[in-house]
Amino acid sequence: MSAPLVIEKDRSLVTRLSTVFARNPVLGPGLTLLVAVIVFSAATTTFFSADNFSLIIQQSLVIGTLALGQTLIILTAGIDLANAAIMVFGTLLITKLATGGWPSAGALVAGMLATMLVGLLSGALVTRLRLPPFIVTLGMLAVMTAVANIYSEGTSWPVPDGLLQVMGTTRYLFGQIPVTFGMLFAVVLYLVVGIVLTRTAWGRHVYAVGNDAEAARLTGIRVGRVLVSVYALAGLIYGCAAWMALGRTPSADPNAYQTGNLDAITAVVIGGTSLFGGRGGVAGTAIGALIVAVLRSGLTQMGIDSNYQNLATGALVIAAVAVDQATRRRAR
Repeated sequence: MSAPLVIEKDRSLVTRLSTVFARNPVLGPGLTLLVAVIVFSAATTTFFSADNFSLIIQQSLVIGTLALGQTLIILTAGIDLANAAIMVFGTLLITKLATGGWPSAGALVAGMLATMLVGLLSGALVTRLRLPPFIVTLGMLAVMTAVANIYSEGTSWPVPDGLLQVMGTTRYLFGQIPVTFGMLFAVVLYLVVGIVLTRTAWGRHVYAVGNDAEAARLTGIRVGRVLVSVYALAGLIYGCAAWMALGRTPSADPNAYQTGNLDAITAVVIGGTSLFGGRGGVAGTAIGALIVAVLRSGLTQMGIDSNYQNLATGALVIAAVAVDQATRRRAR
């Protein structure tokens, strides 16, 4: 076989593989997750077990829920650098209200409404003042970090028992596999958001705005209203993440989840959602959140320092964005 013919066949194979991966955006993240599980199972004696997999899923819940809200915003070609800070403020508000005499249910609702209002404010600043989402949410990150420290007086607050910690309640599937209420709640959240994104006019508008906001406006879509609703819904989801966080720790801490923003964005991007908007979905984000949790669990069990874990996470983001850009160039 001549050399030019071999090269042509190689190019054809690469093109077919690129097409398969482009048509199945969950395929790449799914294979990445599988490879990570195989590598860490081979590298350690403690990774491959039902208890460890259950723990990994529990550890991915808060970041996975933050990433769910982040997915909505990134689908519109935006980004939210303040999502973890908003969630931490939510945990503190809920906890302080409950310890101050509010019924737990009332404190929970107030906390979720507060995080939704913060999201609504970010959306309003993006649309009304026409400010870049990066700038708005970077400013909001500083504001919410300061507000959380001032409101908490710089200290952690114990979470009352009962409703606020119910997400950490564990039951055993088939009598052996630990399953928490937080896992079930996360599954419901992902299903609901996934259905809304794929089966409703609002979901189609979100993708249209992310693909080309001006084209969407010319077709009659009220772009500003869609964007504000996306940020508000994302804020409400951050409130749900706050509830899950309260179920995992005995106290609400203003210094918690300092890498939450990075982990949530990483989960979204390596899950196949484009940072340039208009492409992706919640299934990829769920896998992306698991990849982040598997990476941190596996590296921890291998004795790798947390600084190197952050380094690996950052490298993953850069690699995922590079692949996304290459895919877009090939699609043109």
